[in-house]
Amino acid sequence: MAPDYIYVHAPFCARRCSYCDFAVTVDRSPDPGAWLEAIRAELLGHVQRHRWPRLKLRTLYVGGGTPSLLGDGAMAGLAAALRDCADTDETFEWTAEANPEHFSAGLAKDWRAAGVNRLSLGAQTFDPEVLRWMGRLHGPEGPARAIAAARSAGLSNVSIDLIFGVPARLGRDWSGDLDRAIELDCEHVSLYGLTAEKEAPLGRWVADGRETLADEDTYAEEYLMAAERLGAAGYVHYEVSNFARPGFESRHNRAYWTGAPYLGLGPGAHSYLPPHRFWNVRDWAAYRTRVLGAGPPAEAAGAIDGSERVDAETSSLEQAWLALRTNDGARLETPAQQRMADTWTARGWAVQAGGRVRLTAEGWLLLDRLAVEFETSALKSA
Repeated sequence: MAPDYIYVHAPFCARRCSYCDFAVTVDRSPDPGAWLEAIRAELLGHVQRHRWPRLKLRTLYVGGGTPSLLGDGAMAGLAAALRDCADTDETFEWTAEANPEHFSAGLAKDWRAAGVNRLSLGAQTFDPEVLRWMGRLHGPEGPARAIAAARSAGLSNVSIDLIFGVPARLGRDWSGDLDRAIELDCEHVSLYGLTAEKEAPLGRWVADGRETLADEDTYAEEYLMAAERLGAAGYVHYEVSNFARPGFESRHNRAYWTGAPYLGLGPGAHSYLPPHRFWNVRDWAAYRTRVLGAGPPAEAAGAIDGSERVDAETSSLEQAWLALRTNDGARLETPAQQRMADTWTARGWAVQAGGRVRLTAEGWLLLDRLAVEFETSALKSA
């Protein structure tokens, strides 16, 4: 099945942030031509290898890394590569990520002319000390300047990222950060709870005892505070980590949550073409060598570093987890699931309507556990 959704990874960053374990290459002046050459080769390789007809794309998401580091012309080049094998229409959603320090009025105009119509901005915090601790290069006023640049270019769909649950010793004012985010009046807000990933600098600091993450109570308190404050400001909490003004939900991310097929291009990118999931080699240099050295139509296979077949049992659990992480919720199909939903509702973890159960913010804090319970109850009733 040909995918309607494509993710493209731009791995370049001026600096690796303390919490980051993504497929990142530190390069302050990356070569956009080399990146485009590799992405185009991998894309065309997939089309040839799978014998797809022209794709009909609904969304494109360019993430990183820091796509804004690629500068003027990169998104136009990507659009040209896509035109070789894909069609879009007026409903097409094209998101690109940027860091505030790289997003100027000129770049905003360049992206808008190329077809980008949704900006995802990595704000993370407005606290100068926490920004330094994270390794971020922009200051507290950076997001406001970047958003003004976006608006001047006609970008009317802007999302910002915020990170909660930072170490208590930093003295971060989470309530103040929420105030600043709401004042920016963006169409979308994404929240990420800080985690100490093993391969990230923060993971090593925590393992060595040099840093301590926020405790579970603080983590939950900050998440629930954000849910309450953003809801009061008119944002719909439509997914465990995402809030949007009505009509501005991320259509690309919704594709992931509904289990739709998608294609990932670039180092470390993941793809899902049911029932197969596969992922690319993470290192930029290795990815480029493998993609460009394979020869058509093998470029697509040349980048793949691993794969798995998703069996029926795994697929069923994933579908339950994906359904419960959105405000659409999951359908109640068995008496055991109904009893479980009633228990969740009584505890304030869920609400029910129309034969479906939807988790509350309190329930979303327990998402992984509740998804397993939900699926297990279905199996017991089978």
